Amino acid sequence: MLEKRRQLPQEHPIDVEKFIFCLEGVRDMETAKLTETQENLEQLAMQYGVASIYKTCDTIEGLEASLNALVMDDHHFKDYEIIYLVMTGEANSICLNDYYYSLQEIAELFEGKLKGKILHFSNAKVLDLDEEEAQYFLDITNAKAVSGYGNEFNGLSSSNLDKAFFNLFKEDDNMLDVVEELHQRHYHVCKSLDFRLYY
Repeated sequence: MLEKRRQLPQEHPIDVEKFIFCLEGVRDMETAKLTETQENLEQLAMQYGVASIYKTCDTIEGLEASLNALVMDDHHFKDYEIIYLVMTGEANSICLNDYYYSLQEIAELFEGKLKGKILHFSNAKVLDLDEEEAQYFLDITNAKAVSGYGNEFNGLSSSNLDKAFFNLFKEDDNMLDVVEELHQRHYHVCKSLDFRLYY
């Protein structure tokens, strides 16, 4: 299991209470190469002083094991506000190694375990839930919110907007204020990627 805790440069005295836990779906975990996501998390630490833990998974079992380890074994779990998922998929599913898993199935895997967390999807996949699907996911997992984008990649990665979103959370705990601020500061990117939040 590839795991890396980012060390922050000293010139960024920060509130180290906040981490981002990033899980990236990869084709094969045996080929360890630096991904664009890892580079972006590195920049997030350097530019904004936001620390993260990065893991990869290539199966639903790997996803489950990583999140369970985080929930059960990591005593910093309460410090992670955002679980950042970088995976492909459809509107209400994720895809790992050509298998699709609905968010309903994911919710049932993590029943009651994501209390107070925001699950944020990069635009590697479109996030498009109807009210019932979103409510089911939030009710079952106890997550605070699910966020992501209505428009798929098409050459425009959400990584810069993701970084801005995470950084705003470092400054402000109020999720709705953060989303409003994100739209004010990055209106055109939010619009073109169709940023959305279900809570």
